[in-house]
Amino acid sequence: MGNVLAAGPGPTAGQGVPNLGAFPPPPPPPSAQGAAAGSPAPGQPEQKTDDKSTNPGTFDELHKKCKEVFPNPMEGCKLVVNKGISNHFQVNHTISLCAFGPSSYHFGATYVGTKQISPSEAYPVLLGDIDTSGSLNAQMIHQITNRIRTKAVVQTQQSKWAMVQLDADYRGDDYTASVTLGNPDFVNESGIVVAHYLQRITKRLSLGAELLYHHTQGQEAAIVTVAGRYTGDNWIATGNLGGAGCHASYYHQGNEYVQVGVEFEANLRAQESAVSLGYQLDVPKANMVFRGMLDSNWTVAAVLEKKLQPLPFTFMLSGMLNHTKNQARFGFGLLIG
Repeated sequence: MGNVLAAGPGPTAGQGVPNLGAFPPPPPPPSAQGAAAGSPAPGQPEQKTDDKSTNPGTFDELHKKCKEVFPNPMEGCKLVVNKGISNHFQVNHTISLCAFGPSSYHFGATYVGTKQISPSEAYPVLLGDIDTSGSLNAQMIHQITNRIRTKAVVQTQQSKWAMVQLDADYRGDDYTASVTLGNPDFVNESGIVVAHYLQRITKRLSLGAELLYHHTQGQEAAIVTVAGRYTGDNWIATGNLGGAGCHASYYHQGNEYVQVGVEFEANLRAQESAVSLGYQLDVPKANMVFRGMLDSNWTVAAVLEKKLQPLPFTFMLSGMLNHTKNQARFGFGLLIG
């Protein structure tokens, strides 16, 4: 039986279109709530580097381990209240007060079904979020069989459709094949189709490819990207290279408390590139997690999360500073539940 009591707030409308083909992990049941930091994400298969038949995961998760090290800074004041109605249903309220952007209120709901796949995941998963302007963000994730997982995403901006996305993953013993259909319009013959394939070559090496096809108003384009991931004992190196640019990342776990990530991204069309360094420090004795980052655009950001035990509160303190642009953004938040 799944449980949503440990789930965070649902997807927020207006935060941008998610990456095509990316599957967010479903909320964990009670047995996964106390998982230690650094364990596999709920809803994702555990990577066993000593078994070359282990599924390598999806193509969109290649850089996931490195990206989790970087902070997600916020601006202003944010209050999030999670309320578990039952073992399957949870609602959340989010209030954001910003000085440089619009303030907002979001109401979200999460439902986890009774189809138990493993101790850390259950299906189907329904996520929904609506704000005061009427914008909606909804997702439905379902494990049809042990190998096939599907997802549907719908986003609206007030009364207009903003995005529709349909995904399907097939997970073999040592490979994953995915297909994504974005914003299909059969009347005007437009849309985006993305095909992914990721193959585990050895217990440490995985190789894959992506084909993106875009058709709109009589114009069409196709972009091919190849990628690879090498997993060491305590580090992961990943690289993507395609017609749109390249993306490389390196993740290193120094010990059980320190994690470091480095990313390099280059956009060939915009003729831009950037390098980012991320750092995560866990302090279990103080119930505290610190994340910081520095990039080549001279942006410095940090987020501090402190659990106020024994109360079900988490206090968040955020700061972001760019010297060259004379910009400074600070914020704090409180998560209840």
